[in-house]
Amino acid sequence: RVIWKYPTEGPVHGTPAVDGGVVYISGCDETLRASDAATGRQRYAVPLGAYTGASASVRDGKAFVGTFGNEVLAIDLARHAVRWTYRHPTRSFPFYSSAAVTADRIVLGGRDKLVHCLDSATGKAIWTFLTRARVESSPLVSGDRVFVGSNDGVLYELALASGKKLWEF
Repeated sequence: RVIWKYPTEGPVHGTPAVDGGVVYISGCDETLRASDAATGRQRYAVPLGAYTGASASVRDGKAFVGTFGNEVLAIDLARHAVRWTYRHPTRSFPFYSSAAVTADRIVLGGRDKLVHCLDSATGKAIWTFLTRARVESSPLVSGDRVFVGSNDGVLYELALASGKKLWEF
């Protein structure tokens, strides 16, 4: 049976993230919402400036989410504020992929055909990898490798340190 429901002001296409008894939801209402996991009561909301189709990824007191405003945001969950914003310097395309997060990096795909690897503390780009089509799937990081699919029909294995292609299928 349903325990609770929480209305938003737009569709939610991503999966909620749960951390420390808090549910984090991002969606088409341009907001990251933090709700109590037991009651569903909203604790706070952070404006994102654009809608998102991706799930927020949470680690070490921060949430990371890409938007259709062509940005990736890091949200400080204690301060309820945007910590940094990443925007590719020359390519303006939405981010539809949910981020894979490690201790010091986030990796996500963009509709610009790139896989982006960012420093999780600063939002600075570490590397990008160009595929032949949009990257809407969410990457998986396993050890020192990144696995990600592209709309070009290829599954890529990349080195987490450099973005160098190791294998494709």
